[in-house]
Amino acid sequence: MRIRRLSEGTINRIAAGEVIERPASAVKELVENAIDAGSSQIDVVFRGGGKTLIRVSDDGFGMSADELALAVERHATSKLAEDDLTNIATMGFRGEALPSIGSVARLTLTSRARGNEAYALAVEGGRVSGVKPASLKGGTEAEIRDLFFATPARLKFLKTDRSETLEALDVVRRLALANPAVGFSFAGEERRQLDCPRGETRAARVARILGDEFAANSRPVSHGAEDIWIEGYAGLPTAARGQATQQYVFVNNRPVRDKLISGAIRGAYMDVLPPGRHPALALYISCAPTRVDINVHPAKTEVRFRDQGFVRGLIVSALRRAIADPGVTTDGGMSQEAVRTFSGAWQPRDGGGFAEASQQAFEMQLPPGGSAAGADAVVADYPLGQARAQLHGNYIVAQTAEGMILVDQHAAHERIVYERLKAEREGQGIVTQPLLVPQVIDLDPATRDAVLAVVDDLAAQGFVLEGFGDAIVVREVPALLHGADLPHLLNAIADEAVSWDSSGALDARGNHVLATFACHHSVRAGRSLRTEEMNALLRQMEVTPNAGQCNHGRPTFIAMKLADIERLFGRR
Repeated sequence: MRIRRLSEGTINRIAAGEVIERPASAVKELVENAIDAGSSQIDVVFRGGGKTLIRVSDDGFGMSADELALAVERHATSKLAEDDLTNIATMGFRGEALPSIGSVARLTLTSRARGNEAYALAVEGGRVSGVKPASLKGGTEAEIRDLFFATPARLKFLKTDRSETLEALDVVRRLALANPAVGFSFAGEERRQLDCPRGETRAARVARILGDEFAANSRPVSHGAEDIWIEGYAGLPTAARGQATQQYVFVNNRPVRDKLISGAIRGAYMDVLPPGRHPALALYISCAPTRVDINVHPAKTEVRFRDQGFVRGLIVSALRRAIADPGVTTDGGMSQEAVRTFSGAWQPRDGGGFAEASQQAFEMQLPPGGSAAGADAVVADYPLGQARAQLHGNYIVAQTAEGMILVDQHAAHERIVYERLKAEREGQGIVTQPLLVPQVIDLDPATRDAVLAVVDDLAAQGFVLEGFGDAIVVREVPALLHGADLPHLLNAIADEAVSWDSSGALDARGNHVLATFACHHSVRAGRSLRTEEMNALLRQMEVTPNAGQCNHGRPTFIAMKLADIERLFGRR
């Protein structure tokens, strides 16, 4: 075949395949146009999974008759000043959306520029009708019918109407989060599924869309350097979810789904979430337009930062600062679940009772002026209150000024030891203690080989050992592990080492090592604690970062309000 120019209609349908992948893509392009038009109210109507009808109405600047005709030509735009692709300050800039939609659907545009009459124009399968007078109060109304009628093969790849509607709703939710001053509505088949009033604050818009539970179980983010600033709200690790669908990220108010940012989020929460759990968050990244390239993909959901390493580090730091405040907070949803559990049917159990007291001493340094137990007046001085009892050798019951808390002593101490080890490493280095008499430990061959395979990672964290014939000799340990059951710890290291990524970052591997140290040298379940030891644990939790969850992401404590307790007994 000879080389030839493709027809304009074919070119538009090819472009439409990249720009308009599904009905939600058309909604995104039309709503972004409305935002760029300075709208204060944007309304979306969505029928038949977007195949039957998509209508986007706004009260923006509107277009004149001449602009209306030009708007459906390829690469015609009002948003790219002087062809400068390095300084883009609008949502759109390619000039592809309207001609792409018109090439695969029946598109009608009606617009009225301020101070002018209204005009309408239709595009059907790429064929453009003439501009005609119309009736419209103001702004622009874009109506799409029979989406993909000109490319019926595309219809076979669409999901159910419900799935397509939810995808389009998510697009509008993200744009509404990015633009809290603008009012948004989204009407599905029979009801309005989103209604955001104009003029909201960012905090109010986040609470409206992500819900009051997220607002109660998230912490503000505010951190920056040079000309990049990161703000928003980071969900508590204990309120994490099974999927990453509740992660909303914006770069210069543009919703994005970016691998660099997703990786930074995983890195920030690495120490506090178990595998398969994802935090909820709303993250707003602001920077000079020249810092980021948004012309990476026609859908404009991917970005590329000029200094990717710097941005990633900034995101990780911002999120860690937000969630690493001393851990006296936990997920309110767990507290409500505890109330529901207590309010269920109580069944007496045989046996039970307190665990037998262990003869092992638990050494925990008391804070200056600390005491075994205080009067109620002292309770108000401490966020986690005063210990009143220990249940089943593992759970500390403490009274607070507002109610009570239940603490998992092993999970809590595990986090404390881990954070101490990390703080030492990041300061002057982990404090180590050479053994006066090196300890020779016999291990089975498989365990010995597994430990020796990570000997360098262990040494970097202050645990120095080497092979000794068929055994292992330990020469030096972190001071915090003094007195540890070394054979037990080495067996645990062998079990955990298989999950350590040898090709991963050095810090990540080091954190895995320290987490294993902490887990297997923390106060164990079943150990009886004196009242002063329990209180010492509570005081240390109050000043330990991330103390609301253990190293595996499980909660370390649950709080219950006095009002909830009284409600259980019919007092309220």
